[in-house]
Amino acid sequence: MMKKVLIVGGANGIGLSIARQLLVRPDCEQIYVVDKAPLLDEYKAEKIQSFEFDLAREDYSFFERFTDIDSLVITAGFGRLALFRDVSEQHIIDSFNVNTVATLRILKKFFPRLESKDDFYCAVMVSIAGYLSSPFFSVYGATKAALRVFIESVNVELQKAGSQNRILNVSPGSIKGTAFRQGATDLKLTAPLAQEIIRHMEEKSDLFIPQYEEIYKEVLERYHKDFRAEGVHSYEYKEAQLAPK
Repeated sequence: MMKKVLIVGGANGIGLSIARQLLVRPDCEQIYVVDKAPLLDEYKAEKIQSFEFDLAREDYSFFERFTDIDSLVITAGFGRLALFRDVSEQHIIDSFNVNTVATLRILKKFFPRLESKDDFYCAVMVSIAGYLSSPFFSVYGATKAALRVFIESVNVELQKAGSQNRILNVSPGSIKGTAFRQGATDLKLTAPLAQEIIRHMEEKSDLFIPQYEEIYKEVLERYHKDFRAEGVHSYEYKEAQLAPK
């Protein structure tokens, strides 16, 4: 069971929702929340200890203080719906640093625990955008595709090392109730997904695509059948979303 948990990106959205779900479990003793944004007073609790840390920093020795955790959740990340011609070079650099490189660096800090014979539960928020072409989201999708391949590769390394631990790749589409695209955090909307993520972590699953049967199985099948046509469909769908109402 998850007793001492580090949640990177836990001050809002799905990370906060996971923290709140764990908070009510008697077996969970300590929750460390790390985020660039401060944890709001309304979400503070005795079992939650919050820290502010910008993943764009060069020095990651900050994470070496969490010596007692048995669970790690990484939900930090951002994206911008825009054509590639309209994004800046700095946006590209920041996107990979926060969405991809930061996750690899954090996992490197805790990899000995992942590779050990002791239970260590781990989940990383990736995205369905890492599985298919996503016009208007090309940079974000690229950061997540890199993360997906990394997790798949390292999970094989863990298997071959004899460890039962796995990194859970959580790859949803759009999540209602998060601040990802300037939305508002609504814990009632995100609670069911948070519960499912915790369950998959404790089962040591390596992949969880929410609404797979309902939506994404068909989407991925269409993509693999004709990625060009599906890319055009994705472009037109997002174009319609961005059109003035």
